[in-house]
Amino acid sequence: MSAAGPLPRRSLPQPPGEGIPSNSTPAAAPLVERRFVHTRSGRVHLATMGSGFPVLLLHQTPRSWDEYREVLPLLGHGYRAIAMDTMGFGDSQALPAAGTSIEGWARAAFDLLDALDIPRAAVVGHHTGAVIAMEMAAAEPARVAALVLSSCPFIDAQRRAKHHGKPVIDDIVRRPDGTHLTELWQRRQPYYPAGDIALLERFMADAVKAGDLAAGGHRVVGRYEMEARIGRVSAPTLVIAATDDPHAAPSAPRVPQAIGGSRLLDIAGGMVPLPDQMPEVFADAVQAFLRSLSLPH
Repeated sequence: MSAAGPLPRRSLPQPPGEGIPSNSTPAAAPLVERRFVHTRSGRVHLATMGSGFPVLLLHQTPRSWDEYREVLPLLGHGYRAIAMDTMGFGDSQALPAAGTSIEGWARAAFDLLDALDIPRAAVVGHHTGAVIAMEMAAAEPARVAALVLSSCPFIDAQRRAKHHGKPVIDDIVRRPDGTHLTELWQRRQPYYPAGDIALLERFMADAVKAGDLAAGGHRVVGRYEMEARIGRVSAPTLVIAATDDPHAAPSAPRVPQAIGGSRLLDIAGGMVPLPDQMPEVFADAVQAFLRSLSLPH
């Protein structure tokens, strides 16, 4: 644990026009390679672009690599950017029920790096992906060269007790008439930019594909004993706080307080879908942090 006391906190201003809805039909990123890789944990789907020092991108529940669709080509200019589908999400094979945990998902991410012959990488995660990334840095510090935790919740005994047994946001009952899809859309809509239909459609596609894990992924996060693990993190760490994300922003300062030497960066106007809501701002923050560490290319 780091010493108590206020930490430096920077704010990244919202660029002009960032508040307007993103383009209704996102263009396919050129030169993005999508493929399957067989690993010890099972078949993993990934999208990758660029060359240089590897940067592994981990998405939130219940998304997929698509959360980083616009981020990949931006990071791919200077790095080997790899966005994987977490096991059980997107097109990646699910882990057995007994292995479906933050620790299991972190182990699967290392298994992917092994299959790609990558001994060491920078790891970037958003929401659930941030918790997985943090566990990776705690479990195998020598393999995580840098860590970016975006909208990372702080999960301690108090939070676990508060949320135990309660419904989660994506917990809906499927109905033959399809009205459960409208219900899910309406639950998520307040956390997305007003009028951005395309962004919500991308969320819905991933949520439907995730099936029971659309809600189950949140429960996995809620069971994680972060307070026992976060003190093990030694990698240089950037903590990103999306200011308009009510789920993660309130606890954002607690994360860097527990990781010695970490940096806290506010992104003004950032919401729950930060990486695909503001891809240029997100990618710029990640790149600036990685460049400051002089990672090899």
